[in-house]
Amino acid sequence: MALRRKAKPKVDNKKLIIEAFNEMAREKSIDRDLLQGIVEETLSLMVKKKYGQDSNFDIIVNMDKGDIEIYLMRTVVEEVENPDFEITQQDLLELTGEMVDVGDEHIEEITLENIADSFGRRLIAQAIQTLNQRIRDVEKDNIYDEYIKRVGEVLIGEIYQVRPNNILVMHNKIELRLPREEQIPNERLKKNQQVKAILKEVRRSGGATGLPDLILSRSDDSFMARLFEQEIPEIYDGIIEIRSIAREPGERAKVAVTSFDERVDPVGACVGMKGIRIHAIVRELNNENIDIIEYTDDPRLFIARALSPAKVRDVQIAEDGRQATVIVPDDQVSLAIGKNGQNVRLASKLTGFALALVKEGAEDIELIEFRKELGRDLYDALINAGIDTSREFLEADPGVLLALASLEKILEVRGIMLDEFEEREDPQYLRELEAAASAAPVREEEPAVDDDIAESYAEDTPEVYVEDEEGVESTQEAADEEAVEGSEGEEG
Repeated sequence: MALRRKAKPKVDNKKLIIEAFNEMAREKSIDRDLLQGIVEETLSLMVKKKYGQDSNFDIIVNMDKGDIEIYLMRTVVEEVENPDFEITQQDLLELTGEMVDVGDEHIEEITLENIADSFGRRLIAQAIQTLNQRIRDVEKDNIYDEYIKRVGEVLIGEIYQVRPNNILVMHNKIELRLPREEQIPNERLKKNQQVKAILKEVRRSGGATGLPDLILSRSDDSFMARLFEQEIPEIYDGIIEIRSIAREPGERAKVAVTSFDERVDPVGACVGMKGIRIHAIVRELNNENIDIIEYTDDPRLFIARALSPAKVRDVQIAEDGRQATVIVPDDQVSLAIGKNGQNVRLASKLTGFALALVKEGAEDIELIEFRKELGRDLYDALINAGIDTSREFLEADPGVLLALASLEKILEVRGIMLDEFEEREDPQYLRELEAAASAAPVREEEPAVDDDIAESYAEDTPEVYVEDEEGVESTQEAADEEAVEGSEGEEG
């Protein structure tokens, strides 16, 4: 009994093409008509490579029916002058087995069944590569066009990969990137966790896949602003406006708000009943402390509010309008400064003023309190120059100080005084001081007098006390007068 070869199952190419087109259009979010045009363009390039750039052909692509047909039209001639349009009787006879009269039009039909025989594996492979590249280009443009319109919008995605410098997030099957510098410090995000962030930037390229680089942020001030809009209807409706935000992500933030309706309290509306509104934002930001401050056009009052919870005594605005000196009671200094200077730093950023805190009553510390640090000679010179207090020393003209002491000595004493006041160094004054030092001639330091030796010398030279009828007179002049009288008596 003869064995029969097992028949190969018949493959429905048209059905496979229809499914492939539908899958591609769905996965890549590409319009079906655009995808059909890309396929036609790819087949056209393939035909031109095989039969010439000027060849006469027609391509039919029907994605609904799965039909792909190419019709190549050439004129039958005895001798070919232009191979793009002509074919000889002999070549046509070898190709089709038919004899066609010279001058007739021959139409060659290329379908899925004979496309490999007509173009060869290599040309088809190149066409497939071109098709994939064109689809990727369209996909890039579609992703860029979709997300560039969403910059500044809060997106919710799922973390699918955590890297040392980046967290990759999937949003609608599109990869987004949350860089380390845009994350909230000390926040630990895990794989498969839902994460909320603002779309900060969209770049044409730069992603690992070659697709647009979509940058997310949780540390940007605008992310906090969008959260306020989501949680507080009055902000979303425009009744309350956020005027400014100062933030150190994950630790503390200050938000200045104002109301356009006098019946609505902006601070109370943002906090909500029992703090329910602000607590929702705090939880989303990894328990970041948030101070809500009512904005005012009065800069002195705005600065005072920005330094809360500290209560300030007075605010003095400098002439340039961008610097302010804040007088703070002794028991409020630590609150005004905050942990590692955080409170005054955020208040300065929120208001736009460079703030200098001055302890109440401490601005007039007598210079004699720093005589040991200054040294006797420098102390006497400062007093003679009319500089009697530490505040006058800190605000003195750099040229006057440099005429009395070296730059190093001035900086040393300033540091001691500023530590006493719990203030920070003024960068602008330092620049002026260094500029004056560069312009001034080199000053030779005189040998310093040891204060301990000077004091011991003074102790070994007691003053002369003279007692008269009215009391005790402790002046050297009285002693000198007694010596003069004694000498006159001897002469007599």
